[in-house]
Amino acid sequence: MITTLNNTQIPQSYAIGIDVGGTALKCGVVNEFGEVLFSYLVSLKGAKTEQEIILLIANLIQQCTERLNESILGIGIGFPGVIEENVIIGGADNLPGFVQFPLGKVISELTDLPIIIDNDANLMGLGELSYGAAKYSSDAVFLTVGTGIGGAILIDHRLYSGFKNHGAELGHIVIEHGGLKCSCGGRGCLEAYASITALLEFYKKESGNSSNEIDGKYLIEKYHAGEPNAVKALERHFDYLASGIISFINIFSPQKVVIGGGISESGPFYINELIKRIDELVIPITAKHTEIVAANLGNKAGILGCAARVFQNFKSIEYETK
Repeated sequence: MITTLNNTQIPQSYAIGIDVGGTALKCGVVNEFGEVLFSYLVSLKGAKTEQEIILLIANLIQQCTERLNESILGIGIGFPGVIEENVIIGGADNLPGFVQFPLGKVISELTDLPIIIDNDANLMGLGELSYGAAKYSSDAVFLTVGTGIGGAILIDHRLYSGFKNHGAELGHIVIEHGGLKCSCGGRGCLEAYASITALLEFYKKESGNSSNEIDGKYLIEKYHAGEPNAVKALERHFDYLASGIISFINIFSPQKVVIGGGISESGPFYINELIKRIDELVIPITAKHTEIVAANLGNKAGILGCAARVFQNFKSIEYETK
């Protein structure tokens, strides 16, 4: 397919994005403009071994290539855990095996296509940074606020994850010396204070209500109703999350800070409460060009981030997509 851009005919490029979750595979074909041409969702409940998961991935790739019937630039795979040079080092706790596993080499040999694999949270962030709320930004920070806190950093149009892809653990910036114990084994991390897990635990402790029905939606409803413990818990959440974001702005001076996760979809008030606190304490010059926004890609972020990684790594000709 040929795309006409500014009166110039340019061959269209396509990538396959595969988002590997703990319970399902999401796979789709994406063009470089961030359009998902079609996608598939396959359950992993019946997959008990590495080989069964690999077979599902290979079958999905075959389905995509046959249906598209066009040249594929490459395949991007978002996978949980630590990834180094297309090898799954470990940390994919909800999947069988995949420790020191050369998944990139295996899939490349099965498909004869270029492969790039990265951490799934990084690629969700890259989706938002490339095609979502931070589109057209060269420098941005993405945070997803949920059970834990993850994220991604975009510097000069490129995803940055530290040496050998082992860094950018944004949820583990220390905001309280000697503070609460974190799931990472450290103390005082942003995640231990500002994740939804931390928010709910604090509310349950303060209210004396340990019901399993208490979730983020419940707490937001109580907050808007003026329930004192809910207000106290959310105010604390905003304070700590803003503290972490202030540090990221002071360090990176991004054009956008994108906040994802279900609670960020609870309404404009959520972002506004963060902005109010950030404006009070951030170094003004570092925040001069920074905008705080909510994520907007939803469950397409992973597939789009996987595709964006392919275009970044394998597309030799770059041009403006506005």
